[in-house]
Amino acid sequence: MSCEHSASRRSANSPGTVRHVARRTKIIATIGPASEDEATLEAMIEAGMDVARIALAHTPLDEALTRHQRVRDVAARMGRTVGTLVDLPGSKIRIGRVAVEGLDFEIGDTVSLVVGHEVSTADRIEIDYAHLVDDCHVGDEITFAGSVVVSVQKVKSDEVVARVVSGGTLSGRAGVFIPFGSAEYRPLSDEDRAALAAFVEVGVDMVAMSVNAGRDLRQLTVEPHPRGPMVIAKIETLAAVENLPSIIEDAAGILVARGALGREAELEELPHLQKQVIRDCIAGGLPVITSTQMLDSMVTAQAPTRAEATDIANAVFDGTSAVMLSAETAIGDHPALVVETMSRIAERSDDSFNHGSWAERVAALRMADQDHSEAAITDAVTISAARAAQELRVRALLCISASGFTVRSMARFRPSAKILGFSGSHATVRQLASSWGVTPVYFEGATAEYEERVRLAVLQAKRERHVASGDLIGVVAGISAASTDTFRLMRVP
Repeated sequence: MSCEHSASRRSANSPGTVRHVARRTKIIATIGPASEDEATLEAMIEAGMDVARIALAHTPLDEALTRHQRVRDVAARMGRTVGTLVDLPGSKIRIGRVAVEGLDFEIGDTVSLVVGHEVSTADRIEIDYAHLVDDCHVGDEITFAGSVVVSVQKVKSDEVVARVVSGGTLSGRAGVFIPFGSAEYRPLSDEDRAALAAFVEVGVDMVAMSVNAGRDLRQLTVEPHPRGPMVIAKIETLAAVENLPSIIEDAAGILVARGALGREAELEELPHLQKQVIRDCIAGGLPVITSTQMLDSMVTAQAPTRAEATDIANAVFDGTSAVMLSAETAIGDHPALVVETMSRIAERSDDSFNHGSWAERVAALRMADQDHSEAAITDAVTISAARAAQELRVRALLCISASGFTVRSMARFRPSAKILGFSGSHATVRQLASSWGVTPVYFEGATAEYEERVRLAVLQAKRERHVASGDLIGVVAGISAASTDTFRLMRVP
């Protein structure tokens, strides 16, 4: 069972009051050297971390598996539901690993770039790209980690000499963007496949991989969730944006990687691409994660910039399901404070979210091309539930689902009512930790017949104090296995 991170200030059903809801937008935090110990993990969970991300691009496999198990152990000890997400490196060009404290670069610094994948220093950066010397020319600008930029000054037979034109800090195995690089795109490397197999064996909840089209996702040989992990498609290229419909068909979730995408898209286009991807994916029923530099200043600072606070709020208003922290919690000075800060900003933004307008927009998108498919049945039932919840101000929507499909279908409408995601699968419960507004609940009566299932779910919700006697609630479920086909309103006895 997952506890909500703050209580309502006023009764949700009191007439004449403005409803305040607990935070609905989920928080994904990257686990790294600064946050891998048990005390820090516990503090981050208390602060509001819903999903722990482990980035394999920056972490050796054995260390990554140890971090995964530690997250599971701490969450279990605290009695909290925390999902786990492993992020595969893919074919991105990267630098050789740097020291834990990172490398600081200032404008004007000179650095040597060489081919390699071992250790990088402030004077000599190794880059795992065999064509580095051939593909670099004087005047080219090379970007590291989306922030540090160097301009090529000389190209020698075995090295590229460059000057820093935009400073910053590099950590882990930062990604590299070479303007005219000719590296062949491969969604999965052999190392990715081996790492994925190891994480599937320990029951990781989600796996993220960079894709250019839906067919790339089919290279993952994993069972459909919840038996296997949810597959999260990282949108990092303009090709992926163009092929978004095919990606939506094959993915279980989407991650908008603004740093990498921003290297291909024009600067002024990036915010609009972010909004487009979020809108299309939410309409398709997929949770969407917004990532990259959301609280970047808090890697060292104890408070965010005003622009960063506004960025998080705008992501919430765009309808994102989750916001993600990277270096801020992986190598930052105060990981728990960063999570707590993001939680406060997201909660205040959730409180101002226009639930009714959003639901109508998504309903219009879904009903524009109606047919008689199972998906259309799910659309009709969940649209009706969202409208009823808004008009009657129900206390909660109980969504009963083995796979989480019903819960995510309901969550895309962003109802103002609390969403309780009931499932008899522990894997599904953890996977629902990434879904907007969902309080995941392990359901003890999942195998009962429909009427008994509803009765047991309501009793459990009441026992765990999600609802109280007299509350008006909605129950959303699927009697058939293929669709969400049932919605009913009832009073809690």
